[in-house]
Amino acid sequence: MESKKIFITGGAGFIGGALVRHIIKNTDHKVLNIDKLTYAGNLSSIEEVSGNPRYFFEQLDINDTERVKELIFSYEPDFLMNLAAESHVDRSISGPSEFIKTNILGTFSLLQASLDYYNEKVIDKNFRFHHISTDEVYGDLGYTKKLFTEETSYSPSSPYSASKASSDHLVRSWFRTFGLPILITNCSNNYGPYHFPEKLIPKAIINALRGESISIYGDGKQIRDWLYVDDHVQALLKVATEGKVGETYNIGGHNEKTNIEVVIGICKILEELCPEKPANINKYEDLINYVGDRPGHDLRYAIDATKIQNDLGWTPKETFNSGLKKTVEWYINNTEWWEEILDK
Repeated sequence: MESKKIFITGGAGFIGGALVRHIIKNTDHKVLNIDKLTYAGNLSSIEEVSGNPRYFFEQLDINDTERVKELIFSYEPDFLMNLAAESHVDRSISGPSEFIKTNILGTFSLLQASLDYYNEKVIDKNFRFHHISTDEVYGDLGYTKKLFTEETSYSPSSPYSASKASSDHLVRSWFRTFGLPILITNCSNNYGPYHFPEKLIPKAIINALRGESISIYGDGKQIRDWLYVDDHVQALLKVATEGKVGETYNIGGHNEKTNIEVVIGICKILEELCPEKPANINKYEDLINYVGDRPGHDLRYAIDATKIQNDLGWTPKETFNSGLKKTVEWYINNTEWWEEILDK
């Protein structure tokens, strides 16, 4: 494929940063990354590609519609990939306003600016607006054997998932009503290097390395489908460049695990890689601590990724065990990255 210009929002975040690194390191495409640099945005996560002549960065809030529009018009992207989002469920429960502002109003801002660009400046009409979302919009499968498909009805449980569901609906309506060429992807739980320490897997790894309690909500039997972040971003680029306009693609890792299975798996890997434990720790698993469940906690998410496999030929490369070991190794070898975050 010839070199394209890609406009990425939220490219200093966990998934966005992985996407930026993947594109710059493995393709000839150019990237303009805009990020507000909230607490979860970290330029050190993309430092290895920051000096590349095909990479550009602007610190910007996506709700600044006029500046976003100026950048889109001047950069003239072939694709806009929207990963800018507030994404932590616990934070959405304690402070939902930022989730409404960023995930709903921010998406509206990007849609407006993109539609103006598409109508006024895109001569060949090959522009694509790719909105990256979550499987949490579908709600709770309970302990059934069902899977989320692209036709599953939305039933969000938290302010976070409700805000993402709202943004998905906006994107679809801009396609139906205004003709903006869009793509939507809904992914399962991501994990991997550079994951912000508030999320389950990095928090469990870091707490274990520090000899601190590893908290598990409820009985720990909530099930998630885990997707290694490098697999995810390869799928995202494939959807952006090869996906059919107007379509939704579910992206999953084929790795259903309970939260307690995940944490025990981390502890076992640490026993192998870091047998010398913090003081007064006999086994890493002894650090596990069950706490009260959070409000509205969904029991199970699970993705049916048949469509993206059949239509675009994508399947994940990592098993959960291989991806988890790579992740634990990364956090062991990159203590400076997460210590700097925790010390802020």
